[in-house]
Amino acid sequence: MATSKDYKDFILEQLDLLDNINCRAMMGEYLLYYNSILFGGIYDNRLLVKIVDSNKKYNMQEQIPYESAKLMYLVDDIDNKEKLKEIIMETCKDLTSKK
Repeated sequence: MATSKDYKDFILEQLDLLDNINCRAMMGEYLLYYNSILFGGIYDNRLLVKIVDSNKKYNMQEQIPYESAKLMYLVDDIDNKEKLKEIIMETCKDLTSKK
């Protein structure tokens, strides 16, 4: 099942506290970037972020975005914009420091 355009638009609205969010369509799903850093995506109407040390403290559920992909964290509290911002900023900080 592909992600609906309405759900994608809703997620992008929830991320409006962050500047420089980009969304790219990819085979019926959407990849999400913050400051040009790929941090996650929208898969089957689910917001998923990459697993890094700093976001483990949020105790999010691990899920597979698509067959044969690496595990990612499901962000299920999508109504809390401040928490979303925090999760994404910390995730991207860890992803940047690994390069």
